[in-house]
Amino acid sequence: MNRKHLVAAVAVVFLASACSSGNYANTAVPQKTTPAPPPSAQASAQPKCSNPVASYQPTEPLPAANAMPSDSSMKFIQNRGRLIVGVSADTLLLGARNPINGQIEGFDIDMARAVAEAIFGDPNRLELRVISSAQRIPSLQNSSVDIVARNMTINCDRWSQIAFSTEYYHAGQKVLVPLETEATGLESLAGKKVCAPAASTSLEKIKDFPKVIAVPADTHTGCLVLFQQGKVDAITGDDTVLAGLAAQDPYAKVIKAAAFTAEPYGLGISKSRPDLVRFVNGVLEQMRTDGRWKAAYDRWLRDALGPAPAPPKAVYGRTP
Repeated sequence: MNRKHLVAAVAVVFLASACSSGNYANTAVPQKTTPAPPPSAQASAQPKCSNPVASYQPTEPLPAANAMPSDSSMKFIQNRGRLIVGVSADTLLLGARNPINGQIEGFDIDMARAVAEAIFGDPNRLELRVISSAQRIPSLQNSSVDIVARNMTINCDRWSQIAFSTEYYHAGQKVLVPLETEATGLESLAGKKVCAPAASTSLEKIKDFPKVIAVPADTHTGCLVLFQQGKVDAITGDDTVLAGLAAQDPYAKVIKAAAFTAEPYGLGISKSRPDLVRFVNGVLEQMRTDGRWKAAYDRWLRDALGPAPAPPKAVYGRTP
């Protein structure tokens, strides 16, 4: 099968998968949710943000599974019987529906499963609710989810609306190009068309390279379609997202040059639940030291991004 036919086949498979799992624009979003009442205690004041990746000191030691402290957010979740998590279902490698078994899986999902396991002793005691990027913060503010695990960058503006765990992955903006290209980054793509989602920070960043022709699309999924149709020469976005795109196209690669932005990912949690933030930070700390973080990286990201780096070092010191 020549390249043209193979790319066409890949596009067909990809589009078929997109139809089953949705894309950013068309992701099926539950129409009816049951908001979980937040705990009466634990409300926090406006957090300071001199360092956006600084979170709350973790709970030490962590309570045993199924023995959460009374009146805590974790006890509320334990009594409910499941952890409710807002996720993506179409970001391959981070949170995407497996077309074979129908399960949503990926690196972000593994983080959520670890939290469920710490509360219940069972990583499967969770309900994954598919949300769009725009629904991440509102879902936490209206308590329709306990946690958001959806490649969410920690920054000061978002800290004014929600709380974050410590950083669990340090992403950065990179470029995806055809396999045979010798491009080394955006600076070497003068005169070329580079796609990024409309109204994204990735598209905004292209402005720093005035000789590059920016091409917006609705989503990165849309960018991949344009790329496979030969209508754009490259795609830019977080390295984790590009890794998922590269996994869908054997004739694409992510340039190995260092990322040119910093995108620290954290699990989003309601500001009214600092006790849950501390608990989650304890879980993440365990994952950094007992090998589960690396195992998750190797499972989902190693093939596309290379050997696992050291997990992001936790930064604490935030006070309500």
